Amino acid sequence: MMRGEKKINSKPKEEGLSLQIESGQLDVSPYSLFVGSIRSPETKKKYLQRMGYFFDYLNIHQTDTEECFKILTQKAKADFNWLVNALFKYLQGHKGRVERKEISSATLRNYVKPIRLYCEQMDIPIPWKKIMRGMPKGRRYANDRAPTLQEIKKVLAYPDRRMKPMLYTMTSSGIRLSAWNYLKWNHIAPVLRDDQIVAARIQVYADDDDEYFSFITREAFNALDEWMTYRKQSGEKITGDSWLMRNLWDVTTPKGKGVITIPKRLQATGIKRLIERALWAQGVRLKLDEGKRRHEFQADHGFRKWFKTRCESAGMRSINIGTLMGHSLGLSDSYYRPTEEEILNDYLKAVDALTFNRDNIALKKEVMDLKEKNKDEYSNLDSRLRERDQEIIRLRDETSSLKEAVLEMQNFLRNPKQVAELSIENL
Repeated sequence: MMRGEKKINSKPKEEGLSLQIESGQLDVSPYSLFVGSIRSPETKKKYLQRMGYFFDYLNIHQTDTEECFKILTQKAKADFNWLVNALFKYLQGHKGRVERKEISSATLRNYVKPIRLYCEQMDIPIPWKKIMRGMPKGRRYANDRAPTLQEIKKVLAYPDRRMKPMLYTMTSSGIRLSAWNYLKWNHIAPVLRDDQIVAARIQVYADDDDEYFSFITREAFNALDEWMTYRKQSGEKITGDSWLMRNLWDVTTPKGKGVITIPKRLQATGIKRLIERALWAQGVRLKLDEGKRRHEFQADHGFRKWFKTRCESAGMRSINIGTLMGHSLGLSDSYYRPTEEEILNDYLKAVDALTFNRDNIALKKEVMDLKEKNKDEYSNLDSRLRERDQEIIRLRDETSSLKEAVLEMQNFLRNPKQVAELSIENL
């Protein structure tokens, strides 16, 4: 080692953390290490719920979840083989449920994810390849369909002012349900072509590591704009930081449920419940037949599938569709770098397919075209009328001149002396 050079510790930080956990020197609890590694609140909720199932299987019953994590960590550190055997038997039990068609193979994998994360955070070297060998593999895609146009229109008819701007935005941009936790009014920007709004840019997961952009149709932008205008007229102070979706307010009694001047963000969970209520109320979602466990399409993710299907049918490039949906494109992330304008031009191919009131739009366009056509015809007719008026004026002037000539001739003929003089001159 050269003079003045600092000695580098060869032990990785993870190993030092593991030793601290084993010796009890670490102040951070196992529960904090587990939940601190999960970014999404929804994922955190699901992982804690599934860890609760594992605690029940292990007969670890405590009112405090943090205490359950502590007991599990102590037992796992004291007897590693106990945890491996318990985990193997636990997953074998769920494997039997898959074989009995009680759960899907993808659901089985979801039971593994939180336990695997816990073991990674606690530096417990579980032989996952051996344990998972023989487990049924989950499908890489859900076995459900996208909703039909008629089904979505039924949901849009649900009597809630938020439904149209909400569904128009989701179906025309392909955003995930969790994106609503971030969306504000200043994340929507109209896109103009020849002074006409053709679409709007939407900033998804703003100020987050997963931030990306997508587009919504003019129909969706107009619905959002009308919704924000209604809120402003009702008394809410609308700024760029106003949440796109908020709670409803009582329009009759100021002290009722919800106040217009105190907006509360409608989170993704609230939007999910609202959509599910609309599905049931509008008769789109019905009670499952005996033996079935899944509906034909998912309440929220189905709209994302609808977006992808429509864009593909309209001829958009698959890689551009994935970009607008926030997909990880693998190596394409490094090599494919289209401009935003290029993606917009591709998106505009699908605007008609993503618009629900296409008949009304087509009718409006037809009326505008008819007005334009009639405008030209009226212009030609007006030109012909002006020419006719000029011709009438010319003929009127000629007639007036002719009348004056006739009158002079009559006056001349009434004077015999002038007639006689004219006759003599002609001789």
